[in-house]
Amino acid sequence: QVQLVESGGGLVQPGGSLRLSCAASGSIFNSDVMGWYRQAPGKQRELVATITSGISTNYAGSVKGRFTISRTTTKDTMYLQMNSLKPEDTAVYYCNVERIWPYRTAYWGQGTQVTVSS
Repeated sequence: QVQLVESGGGLVQPGGSLRLSCAASGSIFNSDVMGWYRQAPGKQRELVATITSGISTNYAGSVKGRFTISRTTTKDTMYLQMNSLKPEDTAVYYCNVERIWPYRTAYWGQGTQVTVSS
């Protein structure tokens, strides 16, 4: 059982930066994949970035080179550093834990709003 709480969202001008945090309680397994998703109004939730216990990462093409995902070695905190923000980055950002073993289970936070506007 995992509980996730996001923080760090807010209003930022285009070209600015924000760092999102995700606090995880409960057990995070080595086989779990942690990640960030985002959802704009009227659109489906989209993958932003993922990170594994082996610290391998994966990014959506739209954010690659601008965003960086990371996590603590204890896996209780995950971050998303967002640089060179664009208006199209505006969305609610969600923390996610994808559990594969022993069975597939997805855990989600409540989301934090990121608004990029001049």
